[in-house]
Amino acid sequence: MKVKLAALGVGLLFGLGLLVAGMTDPAKVRAFLDITGHWDPSLALVMVGAIGVHGILRHVIVRRPTPVYRQSFSKPDRSKVGGHLLIGAAVFGVGWGLGGVCPGPGLVDAGALSPYALVFTLFMILGLYLTPEEPRDAPSSTT
Repeated sequence: MKVKLAALGVGLLFGLGLLVAGMTDPAKVRAFLDITGHWDPSLALVMVGAIGVHGILRHVIVRRPTPVYRQSFSKPDRSKVGGHLLIGAAVFGVGWGLGGVCPGPGLVDAGALSPYALVFTLFMILGLYLTPEEPRDAPSSTT
């Protein structure tokens, strides 16, 4: 129960940060991507702030012997960049650029019952269900 409450608290804090920074407005995101027109650099400033906070907290957290709610820290098993990652990143980037919304702000806006964000979230969840849990190029564990 503590893990779920912690996850809820972190999610609410993240959503509040997106709201305060104005990053739930698709027009603001598209303005950041419009480098030849009316460019709005505020998204870059939000990213720099987030990276700074992450860097400081990561340095503090990894010095702990164990995480707060787990037995050990987990690290990705794979470091290889494959075709699925590149294709997924490209689709994500094109969708973000065209729609001006990505999963975090989309969920925040869906919570506010924005019709646009509700459709976005519906298709995001559909995509999650259609994606296999194990990458196709990973070795099968049933050999």
